[in-house]
Amino acid sequence: MATTAETQAKQQQQVQAAGGRKVVDEVSGWLRVLDDGSVDRTWTGPPEALPLMAPVAPYAEPRDGHTLHDLPGEPNLRVYLPEARGEGGARLPVIVQLHGGGFCISHPSWLMYHHFYARLACAVPAVVVAVELPLAPERRMPAHIDAGVAALRRLRDIALSAEDVVVDPAAALLREAADVSRVFLIGDSSGGNLVHLVAARVGQDDAAGNVWAPLRVAGGIPIHPGFVRATRSKSELETKADSVFFTLDMLDKFLAMALPVGATKDHPFTCPMGSQAPPLESVPLPPLLVAVAENDLIRDTNLEYCNALRAAGKDVEVLINRGMSHSFYLNKYAVDMDPTTGERAQELIDAIRSFVSRH
Repeated sequence: MATTAETQAKQQQQVQAAGGRKVVDEVSGWLRVLDDGSVDRTWTGPPEALPLMAPVAPYAEPRDGHTLHDLPGEPNLRVYLPEARGEGGARLPVIVQLHGGGFCISHPSWLMYHHFYARLACAVPAVVVAVELPLAPERRMPAHIDAGVAALRRLRDIALSAEDVVVDPAAALLREAADVSRVFLIGDSSGGNLVHLVAARVGQDDAAGNVWAPLRVAGGIPIHPGFVRATRSKSELETKADSVFFTLDMLDKFLAMALPVGATKDHPFTCPMGSQAPPLESVPLPPLLVAVAENDLIRDTNLEYCNALRAAGKDVEVLINRGMSHSFYLNKYAVDMDPTTGERAQELIDAIRSFVSRH
């Protein structure tokens, strides 16, 4: 236990690091909320984690079978275009990535996302469009859902634009390559929540008048979604966190910062299978492939979500990542160096490729 002197020294260091402002809330390593309302996301955790957060710049010259383009706008998009095309040069399905980070941190340009989604784009093959999401606590939910819907609207607008009207080179390439009638939402961790929530929003719109044509959400792929309850599950109580990228402290504090003020984790944004959420039978969802990590802190509530979908008659497939922890596939170094992690990452890619090919 820290002594009073150690605690005071730490507090003094925080104040100094914040330029004289006081830290009023903190998620260890990740962010500090200051007394003027600003947020400092300077990484203060183990330095060995920093390379995974290094941004990857876009490139128009092919690398490893694809190019990478940034498409500024509302919201900003990052586009992976594989050199391979469909049979007979057909347009490719679109995978829209909604990044994780507890709704509070991370960016789609980070290496941890880049290495996986560049590989996925070539493996399927598919156009992968990564969405830059707003961050809490500056912008709480449902801002993230709104951004996901806005990203789909941008895709639809690009697809409908006349060829001579599309002036952004990245948008022109996207328009040429993408089949927006086969859009798949994919999300990591809290991004998995957004897969469900954005798909439901689009489904409700279409039920009211098919307003999204020609864009169609053909499927959703929540990977280790951040579905929880206000009470701890057995896996939360018994599973030991083995990564600085996901701990119970992060889970609790990030969701407190991201959910509407006064909400608990039983809110529909984090517990769509709970009593506060609309009955799943009434929620219009596309076919889903849900990945659940066997050693995830929130494994039990992930499985509860899957079982609730089945009970509601939804089309859902479940992939169990044996022996793996939360978002294991994003750790490039483990994927590259540990044979078991690499094998499980390949299994995940193979399952996604199969799911996309069937829908």
